[in-house]
Amino acid sequence: MKDSSDMAPSMLKAGTQKRLWNFLSLGWLPTSVRLLVFGSWGICLGLAALVAHISRAPSYLSDDPEVCVNCHVMRPEYVSWRHSSHAEVAHCNDCHVPQDSFWRHWLFKARDGLWHATVFTMRWEPQVIKLSKRAEPVVEQNCRRCHESLISFTSLREHAPGDLRCWDCHTEVPHGSVRGLATTPGYLDPSLPPVGPNTVGPRIGGREPRASGEGAGR
Repeated sequence: MKDSSDMAPSMLKAGTQKRLWNFLSLGWLPTSVRLLVFGSWGICLGLAALVAHISRAPSYLSDDPEVCVNCHVMRPEYVSWRHSSHAEVAHCNDCHVPQDSFWRHWLFKARDGLWHATVFTMRWEPQVIKLSKRAEPVVEQNCRRCHESLISFTSLREHAPGDLRCWDCHTEVPHGSVRGLATTPGYLDPSLPPVGPNTVGPRIGGREPRASGEGAGR
């Protein structure tokens, strides 16, 4: 027979686990209320999964530039970058997300992503998309990070951070100062169905055409 002193800790542990499970499973609530709570949780999780699927949420964890055109208002920015000199050496995240810290990188990306999704969903996007004041130092730092060898032996080293931004002089890099249908090659890419043979014939006023010879002799 086991000593009572040995059984006490195990019984205490079992009692603690039982109370914890009772709390997590909402056993302290009436059955009808528990069903309502669990049903609401299930609906919320289902809607969250549906929204994540429709919005392609997992794709935002990648560095693929095509992720940015999930939001159609960014298509001119994507196409202008794709036809720029930066297309082969830098992606969207290389310029628009901090690269000096792992945690700062992902926190900035998560915060910006949620804000962009909110703006697009609520239709708050401006007519002309510009770099925000909060994002300016991030892009500036990334410009200097990649072009440090150029800055080191030019007069640019005289400019302190915040004095002049790189794009104050390099206005066309990489998206261009003017963005529209005429400045984004390949922007208009309609996929129209092929025109098949006309098996119906012309209509006049919405009526079928007369058969040949119909009405002759009248």
